[in-house]
Amino acid sequence: MAVAQGAGVGGGSLIFANVVVDAHPGTFEQGWPSEITRGEMQPYYDRVARMMNVHTLPTNQMTARYRLLQEAASAAGFQSRFRPLPLAVTFDPEWHYGLNEPFSGRHAKTWTNEHGMTQGTCVHCGNCDIGCQVRAKNTLDLNYLARAEQQGAEIRPLHMVTSVSPEPGGGYRVHYARLDQGRRTTGSETARIVVLAAGSLGSTELLLRCRDEHGTLPEISDHLGRNWSSNADFLTPAVYTGRAISPTRGPTITCALDFLDGAEHGEQFFIEDGGFPDMLHNLAEPLSARGRRTTLLMGARNPAGRATAMQRTMMQAAVLTRAGRQWNLPWRGAVGALARMSGRDDPLSSVMPWFAQGIDAADGMLYLARPWRRGGRRQLKLRWNIRRSRAVIDAIVHMHTLLSKATGGKVRVPPSWSVMRQLVTPHPLGGCNIGTTRANGVVNHRGEVFGYPGLFVADGAIVPRAIGLNPSKTIAALAERIAALMN
Repeated sequence: MAVAQGAGVGGGSLIFANVVVDAHPGTFEQGWPSEITRGEMQPYYDRVARMMNVHTLPTNQMTARYRLLQEAASAAGFQSRFRPLPLAVTFDPEWHYGLNEPFSGRHAKTWTNEHGMTQGTCVHCGNCDIGCQVRAKNTLDLNYLARAEQQGAEIRPLHMVTSVSPEPGGGYRVHYARLDQGRRTTGSETARIVVLAAGSLGSTELLLRCRDEHGTLPEISDHLGRNWSSNADFLTPAVYTGRAISPTRGPTITCALDFLDGAEHGEQFFIEDGGFPDMLHNLAEPLSARGRRTTLLMGARNPAGRATAMQRTMMQAAVLTRAGRQWNLPWRGAVGALARMSGRDDPLSSVMPWFAQGIDAADGMLYLARPWRRGGRRQLKLRWNIRRSRAVIDAIVHMHTLLSKATGGKVRVPPSWSVMRQLVTPHPLGGCNIGTTRANGVVNHRGEVFGYPGLFVADGAIVPRAIGLNPSKTIAALAERIAALMN
C-alpha cells in the first residue's frame, strides 16, 4: 500500500480533485456511535457546501470524459446510477471549448469571494491535482482559513509539531520544530484546547509518538492505529482507438455511477471519470519560452526585489533553452520534442482513466517500528493485508472493464494490481477512530481523545470505516460538528 500525502497551507484541498459530496445515506448505520446519524450530519454537510461554494459542471462545458461515462451508463443499463458531482470549483457560464486557446489563463475572470480573497474562474486546464494556477479551486486557504485569520487566528507555516504534553494546571503544551531556510529551531505554545488535524497518517503518528516514544500521553487507547482504510481507491486506464477522451482537460472528476447500495456482486463502490495534469505541456511550456517569457519573469519579483525560487528556475530554463538553440547542445532535440508535445496534439488523448472508491475491510494497522540501527528514530509503518479487501477491488475492476467494453475501449489493468496486488490511495482514513469507549475507539463522538479532556482530533483519522466515495465533505462536516459542540 502506498499513500499519497503532502502538507501545505490549505491541506489536501490544494491538490484534491474538487469533489465535495455527501456520504451515502447508509454510511452511518454501522461502525459509528449512535450520536452520529445521517440526520445529525445534514446541517454540517450544508455548512460545508455553503463554505466551499460547490457547483456541478455547467451543461455547456461537458468534458469528453463526462460524456463517455454518461454513454457507458446508458449502454450498460446503469442510467439511474449516473449523476454529476458537486465540485468546489468556480465556473464561468460564458466559457466554452470553442474559444481561441480556451485553456489559457487569460480566459479566467477574476472575482472577490465573500472572505475577501481574489479568485478566478475555471478554464479546464486540467491541473487540479497539482494546484490551480487561476484559483478557480475553492481551496481552504481561500475560505475556512481566510475566515479564521479574519477572526484572529494566526497561521504559522513550516512549523512541525513534535509532541503534545499535559500542563500541570490544565490544558496542553504543544512542542514544535520551526523549519526555515535549512535551519531547525524548537519552541512550544500552551493552550486550554488543542485540536489535531494532520490527516490520517499525521495525527495518528503524532499520538503514537506521544504515547509510545515520548510518554507524554500514556493513557491513549490501545485502539490507536487500528481500523485504517485506503477507501478502496483504484484507477484502471482504458484505451479508445480513434476516439479523443482528453483526460488532461477539464476538472479532474466531474460525474459518477453510484453502486454503494451493494447491488453489484454484493460490493459497495463508486465509479468516477478521471483525469490527470498534462505534465509534458507544463514542463515544455517554460522550456520552449523565448525572450518575451524571460522579460515577463524578470519584471515580476517579490516586494523585496528578489526573484522567487520559481522565477529563478523559469529564467534558468529560458536561458538554457536559448543556449541549446545557439550552441546545438545534445539535449536540444529533447527540449524541442517536449515543446512539440505541448501543442495541440495530446499523446494521451485516447486514454480514459476510470477512477473508483469503495468500502474496503478497514483493517489496516498503523504502528511505530523499531529502528534497524541503534539510536535511530522509530518509523511509522502500516500493517496491511489485501485479503479481506480484495473482493471490492475485483468488483471495481470488473465494472471498469464492463463500462469500457460497452463503449469500445480496452482496459489496461495495472500490473501493480494484477501481479503484485499493490494499491495507492490519496484518501487514507482511520487510525484515531471515533468510538463509544476507550475500548473501541481513540476519540468520542465529539472528537475528544478518551482520557484527555480538551485534546481533540478533527480530520480523516477519526473516520472509523471506509466512506466509499470522496471523503472530503464528510471529514469537513465532522470538523464542523466538533467545532459546534466544542462551543
